[in-house]
Amino acid sequence: MPVSLRPAAPAHAIRSYVRRAPGTFIWLGILFVTSVIMHQLTPDILEHVLERRSTNIHNLLLSPGRVLLTSALWLDGGGWPLYVLVFNIFHVPAERWLGTRRWLAVMGVAHIGATYLSEGVLALAIHTGAAPHSAVNTLDVGVSYALAGVAAVLTYRIPWRPLRYVYAAGVLLFYTAPLFDHLTFTDIGHFSAALLGLACYPLTPRRKSDQAATPNAS
Repeated sequence: MPVSLRPAAPAHAIRSYVRRAPGTFIWLGILFVTSVIMHQLTPDILEHVLERRSTNIHNLLLSPGRVLLTSALWLDGGGWPLYVLVFNIFHVPAERWLGTRRWLAVMGVAHIGATYLSEGVLALAIHTGAAPHSAVNTLDVGVSYALAGVAAVLTYRIPWRPLRYVYAAGVLLFYTAPLFDHLTFTDIGHFSAALLGLACYPLTPRRKSDQAATPNAS
């Protein structure tokens, strides 16, 4: 009896995989388009385009909502295939676990909070003379703050507590180490984003064991 290879099965599996994390793959699709655009532009034009979308101090004062959104639609270093890998490691399981809305909330907390914290530190450095005034226009685009927050919040997805602590320590160590070597405002942003991700515990689904431990209201 001939065996059917069912060529449609892999396509169905891929569609099912994507549908379970729609936000992640829509975002990856946008990043693919902007990455292609970046490779088509001359360096001078590309710099102008990214400056318009940078969450630097100047732009945050003029149009914070616009740049907070558009800055997360462009990549700053690393090729798009690398982000496909990283997004599948962190964003896909996080979106499936949290649901798209809470996943977006965690990313918003990390991206917006870390942006303002890091730019606030930079503003203080400018005010005290530790950084030049031209730093108000420093380029700051990319998806890394949201990624740090999501990587950190995944701590609470690990059911075995000892392993959960090891994972959290690893995330914090990864983002703490750069603070002691040529410190930049983006290093502060990444560390802040990881802390903010850990602070998003109230957004995570409660485990049955936790619910059972909570006494019923009478």
